[in-house]
Amino acid sequence: MLSMNNINKVFRTDLVETTALRDFNLTIDEGDFVSVTGPSGSGKTTFLNIAGLLETYTSGQYVLDGTDVSNLSDRQRSQLRNEKIGFIFQSFNLIPDLNLYDNVDVPLRYRGFSKQERHKRITQSLERVGLANRMKHLPAQLSGGQQQRVAIARALAGEPRFLLADEPTGNLDSQMAKSVMALLQEINQQGTTIVMVTHDPELAMQTGKNVFVRDGQISEHETLVPVALASNQ
Repeated sequence: MLSMNNINKVFRTDLVETTALRDFNLTIDEGDFVSVTGPSGSGKTTFLNIAGLLETYTSGQYVLDGTDVSNLSDRQRSQLRNEKIGFIFQSFNLIPDLNLYDNVDVPLRYRGFSKQERHKRITQSLERVGLANRMKHLPAQLSGGQQQRVAIARALAGEPRFLLADEPTGNLDSQMAKSVMALLQEINQQGTTIVMVTHDPELAMQTGKNVFVRDGQISEHETLVPVALASNQ
């Protein structure tokens, strides 16, 4: 599903050169639920941006669902991103003046789906996150947890091959965080590959695999034991 081999990312200015990722290697298989943890500034966000084709890399090879993205044009990268990847952000990124239905509809319009196909995808995705009866509500009329569920519905409506979640529970209280995490686990069990960046070790331990990033590299010596495994020990 996702394979990064010796990925390096260097940010350069006139006076400073900063290496965000160095010889970064990671393989994620179809159906995985992977959490990415590590201290601030370790390279987690850079990894996520590269994985989501939002940012290019300096050297190395990145293969996404069988496609080597190294030499793709901006247009080809955008098309691949729209077809393969769904994004979930910490701040929800909902449009406040649009109701839930129209918020989920926005990325589908860019894909060129017919009105009938868009309606089917919107209603199915909102039903999937338990908000079909709120589709005419505005984001401000919902709790934080419900807004994040709308963001998840928006990502799912495009039927992505995998989801990239950037601190999806970061703005939620503990109960809402548990609810959103349970939903992500359910989505993963239904076959969607998920990569989640988080600072919360308790959430990270609920995923099938944890990757710890430090100084732009995956640390083989720092990891977390998934709850499912720990309970069997």
